[in-house]
Amino acid sequence: MRYAAAFAGEAARLYDIHPAASAVSPRQDAYIRSRDFDRPTVVFDLEMLRQKYRALEAGLGDATIHYAVKANPAPEIVAAVLALGGRFDCASRGEVDLCLGLGVPAERIAFGNTIKRAADIAHAHAMGVEQFAADAEEELRKIAAHAPGARVVIRMLVEASEADWPLSRKFGCSHREALRLMDLGRFLGLDVAGISFHPGSQVREPAMWAGALDAAHALWTAAEAAGHGLRILNIGGGFPAFYGDPLPATEAYAAEVMRMVRHRFGEEVQVMAEPGRGLVAEAGVIVAEVLLVARKDQDDLARWVFLDIGKFSGLAETMDEAIRYQFETRHGDEETGPCILAGPSCDSADVLYEKRPVQLPLALDAGDKVRILCTGAYTTSYSSVGFNGFPPLDAVFVG
Repeated sequence: MRYAAAFAGEAARLYDIHPAASAVSPRQDAYIRSRDFDRPTVVFDLEMLRQKYRALEAGLGDATIHYAVKANPAPEIVAAVLALGGRFDCASRGEVDLCLGLGVPAERIAFGNTIKRAADIAHAHAMGVEQFAADAEEELRKIAAHAPGARVVIRMLVEASEADWPLSRKFGCSHREALRLMDLGRFLGLDVAGISFHPGSQVREPAMWAGALDAAHALWTAAEAAGHGLRILNIGGGFPAFYGDPLPATEAYAAEVMRMVRHRFGEEVQVMAEPGRGLVAEAGVIVAEVLLVARKDQDDLARWVFLDIGKFSGLAETMDEAIRYQFETRHGDEETGPCILAGPSCDSADVLYEKRPVQLPLALDAGDKVRILCTGAYTTSYSSVGFNGFPPLDAVFVG
């Protein structure tokens, strides 16, 4: 079977994107060709993950990498990151226990969610987790009561983001509130160690970090003037993955972000980074099947293409069409036409791309296999359990 690879080769070299970052690896290709798939399956290449980690590590220098477990909590991935010397950002007690169960030392875990049950704070603290995040008074009081003396970072709100998918106001607090929380945390006996922020998901250029870093530096300076001896800056995630638009090479990207950080904060600040998507997305490829190709009217320009995977079985990030997955089919470079892409469920919300139709081969037909690239992040972790009776996304690991 011949698959299109318009996302690699010459275009990749032109934009300094390694072809392996934008295509199916030989290991994935061999595995896929050797099997028939009766359900949507993501084939994850662990060696691609290792290569990406090493590139980020080289660029980030002395910053510590805390893998955002929520991006893909597969034990195989956690184990691979641990073997590389990585640390972990956990969003729940379940993720904390997953990491601990795989042998991650508690001191390598940060409980980064700002919304936590009191019992989960107590559990993590009892297991040896030392660092917690907060962005509200009540959360600080919970931490002080159930993890007395713990190290805390205050998460600031990023008001303006140039990311493809800016985060909402759900997380973080204002400059003024952050300063008040630092004072309160100190009063409560907590180790107010630093600040954190998230620049938004899929920040495609290093220059797009400038606004968030400037805001963080302003808060840091004000905190020091108020007598807080901060030492930790958590720059969050935001590291991008390839979804068709050109990107800088991973190491160069990370190095430029760190140059911007050091220019503002100096060399003594301890920097944490929490890559999730940027670490695991490109290492996954989903094998799906076309169930139906149809037109609602014979005069319609765009065809409807229904896959056996949709928003409720792994592709939740197509919401608002913010993440634009790339597709390969057996039809190679044959003529294409616009398609509205949808999932299989009996739910009218299960439409993946309609505002901006996807170009797919005119010869595409029911039964054809489709490879969906760069699907190692937020696919299995978003996959529901049998909605409409359709199986959740399966996963296999190679490399």
